[in-house]
Amino acid sequence: MIVFPNCKINLGLHIISKREDGFHNIETVFYPINWCDSLEVLENHGSNAPFVYSQSGLAITGTIEQNLIYKAWEIISKEKKLPTIKVHLHKNIPMGAGLGGGSSDAASFINLLNTKFKLGYSEMGKMKIASLLGSDCAFFINNSPVYAQGKGNEFSDINVSLDQYYVLVVHPNIHSNTKEAYEGLIPQKPKHNLTDVVVSRPIMEWKDFLVNDFESTILKKHPPIKMLKENLYKTGAIYASLSGSGSAVFGVFEKEPETNFPFEYTFYLQKPSPKIL
Repeated sequence: MIVFPNCKINLGLHIISKREDGFHNIETVFYPINWCDSLEVLENHGSNAPFVYSQSGLAITGTIEQNLIYKAWEIISKEKKLPTIKVHLHKNIPMGAGLGGGSSDAASFINLLNTKFKLGYSEMGKMKIASLLGSDCAFFINNSPVYAQGKGNEFSDINVSLDQYYVLVVHPNIHSNTKEAYEGLIPQKPKHNLTDVVVSRPIMEWKDFLVNDFESTILKKHPPIKMLKENLYKTGAIYASLSGSGSAVFGVFEKEPETNFPFEYTFYLQKPSPKIL
């Protein structure tokens, strides 16, 4: 069985306060984008190895024990009887980009196991497992736009759609570290109500009201990212922003944008939905 885990962008992101557990209270809107990895799970007949993993595409650092797919398998295998399986991940979504690719892979793996092996998890059950793996992981279980609060794991539905626009997501081959992004950042009450801006204001006005607080640190530390955002506006974006803690930047366009980037950059262009046009 093969699935295609997609990524996300953040429509605004406010760092509101420091928590007693060492994390931060944030608010943001997670929005799904169809830049995808591919994930295959097969029964490993005749093998005594309960979990066999392989990967291709972009290199992934770290040990298997640090891999979110493996961590999801560990949790589920303690709760449900699973056959021996082999897993292959082909990685397309850049890492350290603020796109949530690793979280998406794990959430898709949870959904896949539940369907393939008829495990009987409810949506809430799957989200509970995903929430143990990362703040944004549970978002990918249902994979529809949400307003996120708390550590980024408390979700509310939100009515927002970019289906009539081109969305260009660009990764400038820079790995952004979340810890680094928080350095020098002072939590504060946002100037504008995030949901009011996203839901009620035209996208043409987002440039003046919709803010990602991480830009105050990341754009200073990485001038090429700042330049990338500026170039997206120069080429016609009606809104452009860092995604998450970066380093990917996205632009929203009314017309199909140019994609003349340096060869080391990677990008994905999501085109308008034909149902709307």
